Amino acid sequence: MAQQWSPESWRGKPGVQMPAYEDQDKLTAVEAELASFPPLVFAGEARKLKRKLAKVAAGKGFLLQGGDCAESFAEHSADNIRDTFRLFLQMSVVLTYAASSPVVKVGRIAGQFAKPRSSDMETVDNVELPSYRGDIINDIEFNSNSRKPDPERQLLAYRQSAATLNLIRAFAQGGYANLEHVHRWTLGFLADTPQYEKYQELADHITETMDFMRACGINADTVPQLRQTDFFTSHEALLLGYEQALTRVDSTSGDWYATSGHMVWIGDRTRQPDHAHVEFCRGIQNPLGMKCGPSIDPDEMLRLIDTLSPDNEPGRITLIARFGNDKVEQYLPALIRAVEREGKSVVWSCDPMHGNTVKASSGYKTRPFDRVLDEVKRFMAVHQAEGTHPGGIHVEMTGANVTECIGGAREVSEEDLSDRYHTHCDPRLNASQSLELAFLVAEELKKARRDDTPDWQVDAAE
Repeated sequence: MAQQWSPESWRGKPGVQMPAYEDQDKLTAVEAELASFPPLVFAGEARKLKRKLAKVAAGKGFLLQGGDCAESFAEHSADNIRDTFRLFLQMSVVLTYAASSPVVKVGRIAGQFAKPRSSDMETVDNVELPSYRGDIINDIEFNSNSRKPDPERQLLAYRQSAATLNLIRAFAQGGYANLEHVHRWTLGFLADTPQYEKYQELADHITETMDFMRACGINADTVPQLRQTDFFTSHEALLLGYEQALTRVDSTSGDWYATSGHMVWIGDRTRQPDHAHVEFCRGIQNPLGMKCGPSIDPDEMLRLIDTLSPDNEPGRITLIARFGNDKVEQYLPALIRAVEREGKSVVWSCDPMHGNTVKASSGYKTRPFDRVLDEVKRFMAVHQAEGTHPGGIHVEMTGANVTECIGGAREVSEEDLSDRYHTHCDPRLNASQSLELAFLVAEELKKARRDDTPDWQVDAAE
């Protein structure tokens, strides 16, 4: 099967959720120009991420994947990138301490521009126009000219991704990720939250650990790992012409890699086994994600895993479960049991966002924070019951102080949604809600560790 694959073989398959461009010559010219551009990421980086995810699959790590629902051209700024990266660092410190294992940081950033939609058309005031599909395809403004798919937007997306990656690499390696700075930022968050006492115990333990390390001479000056970090990018591989243009042969291995991002995923609407998106993804060697919603059954999931990872390579497949908080127990156990029965190596990650979207009385799409949290808790409880590893979370979030999801310690009400509702597509957790989620996940991870520890070890620790 692999010998029959090529970067363009997807073009011979049916495809969904992709735009119909009016000017095919212009599209061809843009894709040819993209194919001449330098890669955004490198094959060696993608392999490094795969090795880290292999450890997560083996129960020796935790995946933190998150970022914008859909990146926009208008909100691209150094401050927004910095704030989201900073939030990743804060969440990562809390989760690393709780899990006592590495946290793999993967952003929905530097490429997350295209979005699948439930309908091809949108109607406003009796006017019907093509749906907004992300800035890489068309514009969010509701007029006939803005909603026409424009191939040249792919060039803008590439350039924005390159600029974003440049800044992220500087942050990750240039001292901004210093562990002591990150912990101080988190303590600042705690001082202002109504749940200060609930989180203070964990924060105090982290402080004591860092004080002990410092007394032993272990600090950012003596151990470079404390002032720098690995950060990877990911996005949904939806616009396949763009992906093909940035797919290259790795000179060291001879394998094909998508160089648009370190990891790409297949969405719940595009995982048809005989369709274009699965065809494209099966031939690239990047780590792959696959969304698993209520519509997938265990046999179909296993067929897709076999297609995408015929050698059952550890770190290759991340299954991103997105059911809705009231459907986790109904669907997840059967999928886990199928994977375990067939001996498949996968990372199990929880997307608590997409199954919990509701419409507020004001008309805004939103996500109740209590449902988001509840889905994560149920996801982890099911894995605990099945004896498997809850490997990560996948959330739509931003470092900005938006009001898009209701609830949280700093309560966002339905009336607050209009204050700072900035998303171009789906609602995101703000910085406060995201860090609160990290603390709550940390509590679940600590509880799971305690439950898995023999009584004599718990007694000795206490």
